[in-house]
Amino acid sequence: MISILLVALLIVIAIGAAAGTAAVVVQRGRVQAPAGPDPEDLADRIARTAAQQQQAALGHLIETNRALMDAERTRAGESFAHERSQMAQQFTTMQQQLGKVTDLVRDFETGRGAKIDQLSGALAQQRAGIAELAQTAQGLREALASSKTRGQWGERMAEDVLRLAGFVEGVQYRKQKSVDSGPGIPDFTFLLPQDAILYMDVKFPLDNYLRFVNSESDLEQVRYRDDFLKDVRAKVKELASRRYTDGSPSSVDCVLLFIPNEALYAFVQEHATTLLDEALRERIIMCSPMTLFAVLAVVRQSVENFRMERTASEILEVLGDFTKQWDAFADKMDALGRGLNTVTKAYDELSGVRNRQLVRQLDRIDDLRRTHDLTDHDEPTVLTLNA
Repeated sequence: MISILLVALLIVIAIGAAAGTAAVVVQRGRVQAPAGPDPEDLADRIARTAAQQQQAALGHLIETNRALMDAERTRAGESFAHERSQMAQQFTTMQQQLGKVTDLVRDFETGRGAKIDQLSGALAQQRAGIAELAQTAQGLREALASSKTRGQWGERMAEDVLRLAGFVEGVQYRKQKSVDSGPGIPDFTFLLPQDAILYMDVKFPLDNYLRFVNSESDLEQVRYRDDFLKDVRAKVKELASRRYTDGSPSSVDCVLLFIPNEALYAFVQEHATTLLDEALRERIIMCSPMTLFAVLAVVRQSVENFRMERTASEILEVLGDFTKQWDAFADKMDALGRGLNTVTKAYDELSGVRNRQLVRQLDRIDDLRRTHDLTDHDEPTVLTLNA
């Protein structure tokens, strides 16, 4: 609509400019042209004509604008009605969604009090649990301050692992049982297949490790870390000096050193990578609660394989002796067969040729008796050999 108005305005300006141009031309003609019609009359007629044309164009423009404005008003009304219908639909949808949100808020407000009560109860239980855990940790810290208590704690940890692994005291292991000969009493003695035994010690130094954990400066941590690793090396040497494996001929040639905490085991591996190898050179195997069962399983399997190899060598030795005896038995059987063949030949000869010759002689004796009429007298004894 705005562009149409601009076009009409430009047309009016053009008509006015044309009228002005005509007036100027007429004025010039008045000065330059020769005598003729009255110039003023001519200019008035031209001005009236231009005014009439301008008025007609303006009227036409007004009518056109009025028609365009009516059409634009009709179209705007239809567009407004359509947009109003869409807005009404959107407003209805928004009212529905708002109703749902209102219901949700109402439900939330209704259950918020109960949830706040539950949350308060859960927080109270959590605070009580944290307080109990702190008390337990404090009691554990105080308990671990004693070396005797630490030893009992290590034994308890080892027993828990063995119980989970299905080991029964008195069947698969024994506690605090002295070796047949030698100093010291191992904490655990494992009963392996075919009367083999394996010893384990659960006493482990913890003093400097606890100081390391509780230290606040880096210098103290370094000092207590080094002291702890020295304590571990001293423990390995002390356990190796007890020589548990020399106390019984059926003992496995190694000893287990139980570290009752996974963090301790990881700490030793991280800060003393060669310590485990040093312990292995002393026939000492370090194990944590997670690796204890695996170590026992490997040791049991190794012992069974060793026993099987030894049994296989014994079986081969027995098979060698059996081969010798079988050869002697076969020689005697061959000799007996040869003797039986000789006896069989002698028997066949007696029951064959010799028997027939004797029967022939007896037949001749019977013929002589019949010839000399000796049948009525006592008959001699006849010898008969049956095959």
